[in-house]
This record gives sequence, structure tokens and C-alpha cells, in this order.
Amino acid sequence: MRDPYQVLGVSPQASDDEVKKAYRELAKKYHPDNYANTEFVDIAGEKMKEINEAYDRILQERAGAKSGNSSSSQSSSFSRVRELIAAGRLAEAEVILNSRSDRGAEWFYLSGLCAMYRRRYNDAAGFFREACRLDPENSEYAVMYQRFGGAQQNYGNFSRGGEYRECNTCDICTNLICADCLCEMCGGDLISCC
Repeated sequence: MRDPYQVLGVSPQASDDEVKKAYRELAKKYHPDNYANTEFVDIAGEKMKEINEAYDRILQERAGAKSGNSSSSQSSSFSRVRELIAAGRLAEAEVILNSRSDRGAEWFYLSGLCAMYRRRYNDAAGFFREACRLDPENSEYAVMYQRFGGAQQNYGNFSRGGEYRECNTCDICTNLICADCLCEMCGGDLISCC
């Protein structure tokens, strides 16, 4: 692996906050969900893996590379959870998350992603809200909470990447015409003029 500071684009003298900020910005930019359904999803996944490994390595170095250090093992397991979620292996990600007793902002955010992809939208909304409450400065959490929270009434309108798809008038008319056709096939008539 190349120099982890180079991967994150910071100097070795950067403060912990600067390293964390650089990591978050890169994670937001290269997260595979941003490239879902494109030919770049695999490249983004590899880049995200490299970013996670670099961040983990810096944390370990700064913690004195103690094997029993809980923050580096916590970060490492959360990196693994992110990889599993990106690969669509939600059951494995949830096993790791549910085995943890320390449930901070990252735990709630990743649990929210799992719940969202499993279409448990009420659970996901609660997880994202709690992640933002615990770490209000995290832009990754805030973006997902805003996307999700602003559209809670229309739960079915989320794509795999967490993008919200607006419902429009054409969708309503199309659905109404389809319902009328079904009624007519069964001997009824929903819209009498057609």
C-alpha cells in the first residue's frame, strides 16, 4: 500500500481533525453508492477500500500501533461493514454491527444504510437521525439524513444509492389509468369516461 497520508492528501503533520476531515471528504466523494449503475462502481469500491485502509493505518500509527487499541479495531470493523454494504452483503454487515456493544454515530449511520437497503424505512430514518444527533458535524450523515428525512412520506421512492426519486403528476395519471384498466378487466369501471 502506498503512503496513507498521500492517499488521504494530507501531510504527516496534519492534526487528527484534519485527517478525519480529509477521510470524510474522500469517503463522500468515492463511496460506491454514488456510482451505482455505472461502469465506475468497481473503481469507486477499490478507491474506497484504499481510503479506508489508509485511514485505519494512520489511526493505528497515531495510537502507537497497539494491538489492543479499541479505536483502531472499531474503525477497522466499521471499514469492513462499509465494504460489505457496498457489496450488497447486508446480512454479514448486520452481524458485525449487532455484535458491537459500543454504539456511536458511525454504528447508527451504517445500521441506517442496512435498514434502508432492506426497505425498513422507519428504522432507517431513526438510525440516520440518531447518527446526526451524535455527530452533527459529519457531513456524510447529514446528507443522508436530509435526503431521507425530507422524503419520509414517499418511502418507495429510494434507489439503491439512497437517491430520492420525485413522484410527479405523470406518475399519478399513469397509475390511475392502470388501475382503471384493471377494474375494467374485472368487470368494474373506476373512471367512467374512458
